[in-house]
Amino acid sequence: MTQSGAYLAPGVYVDEKNDFPGIVAEVATAVPVFIGYTQKAEHEGKSLLNRPHRIDGPDEYRKYFGGAPTPKFEIRRKEAGSSQEAVFSLQGQGYCLHRQSGRYFLDYSMRLFFANGGGPCYVVSVGSYQESITLERLAGGLEPLRQEREPTLVAVPDAMLLESGAECAALQRAILEHCGRHARNRFAILDIYEGPEGGDDPDRKAIRAFRDAIGTACLGHAAAYYPWLKTTVVGSQDVGPENIGNADLLQALIEEELGIPRARIDENVMRQSKVFRLSMEDIRKRLNLLPPSGAMAGIYALVDRTKGVWKAPANVQVNAVNAPAVMVSDSEQENMNVSPDGKSVNAIQSFPGEGVLVWGARTLDSNSADWRYINVRRTASMLEESMRLACGSYAFEPHTADTWGMIRSALSNFLLGIWQRGGLAGAVPDDAFSVRIGLGQTMTPEDVQAGTLRVSVLVALARPGKFIEIAFQQQMQKS
Repeated sequence: MTQSGAYLAPGVYVDEKNDFPGIVAEVATAVPVFIGYTQKAEHEGKSLLNRPHRIDGPDEYRKYFGGAPTPKFEIRRKEAGSSQEAVFSLQGQGYCLHRQSGRYFLDYSMRLFFANGGGPCYVVSVGSYQESITLERLAGGLEPLRQEREPTLVAVPDAMLLESGAECAALQRAILEHCGRHARNRFAILDIYEGPEGGDDPDRKAIRAFRDAIGTACLGHAAAYYPWLKTTVVGSQDVGPENIGNADLLQALIEEELGIPRARIDENVMRQSKVFRLSMEDIRKRLNLLPPSGAMAGIYALVDRTKGVWKAPANVQVNAVNAPAVMVSDSEQENMNVSPDGKSVNAIQSFPGEGVLVWGARTLDSNSADWRYINVRRTASMLEESMRLACGSYAFEPHTADTWGMIRSALSNFLLGIWQRGGLAGAVPDDAFSVRIGLGQTMTPEDVQAGTLRVSVLVALARPGKFIEIAFQQQMQKS
């Protein structure tokens, strides 16, 4: 047989035809990338600094990025008139712990992520524990992500350790710009800056400051959560004498308490000491106060995996958490959920008998009827990216009705599968989606002449049912 199709010799010839339309592969939705500081960053002797690296679990994280930091605290006598509570008292004198150095959030946030259902993710290490946390380094971690397609969520818990709220806001605006303009299939999980210590905001000034500073660009590509969380990820085995900066004073106090010569004080003796025990409990309590983005990234992954990206990541229990750092009242929740500027902040609340639950599902663009809800924005991003990648295989195909029909069939079959799994609203497929392509529908003869192929896809995305009203009234007795 020649290239023209003419047969030159007798025989039986088989000509295979493609009867099935192309397949649209659903892209991954809950693959977060964490940007921050790590103990190390290397793989087989090669540096991973400022390079996105995929890991599948906590063991791989420790293998490539090391363990937790060793923050230092200094024991000081409590000064008269100080509002800080004494950690312990000895001979009538109160003592407090003051933080010195070494506070980083990424390692602990990764623990929260995996404890709440997290799986595969990416890590971008921007520096080691010997380096200061700076806006330039954290913002620089966004640049290498432009070359990665898989990550769909962005979390930067170390942003909470920047020196000022203004620096944190500048970084968060850069994250919004990255997700909304450079990588439109990405969604940011933002924390509320409450200062380096965090977790103490009786007047909710942190929320007002966040709303004032976050700007107005790309708000539909992010959600913010409040308050910080009292977690359990830092255990007693994670703290020890190495966390005390002035070890000589610690030993002197234990010597005074137990009446044991300093030369005989080892770690076993220390653990019998009230001074040591209360100091370690205070350090662990303070290290366990964490921003919620790590936990929320895990919850997004869990909900996507078990229910689908179209399920709102709300009314879900937060694991490895004892309580929110502050209790949010119903009236405060109303202001957080709906505000004049539309910048909703999702609450994490504690409910008797139910534990700590995520109690909000809005993006920062709450005034938008299109992108008000997290699951709507993220479902749309998944559909757009999946269909974009699938349509790429038809580039340079003949601009004819046959090609249009193949594209229509591929996209329709994909959307039908999403609808059957509950991802689109509608009693029948025609109510849930439509795919249009063709002359007189989406294209003009001039479009075809110019090589422009236009497809119009309409989808009905499911909004979460947040407000459930039960009409209750009495009726007259009938018997």
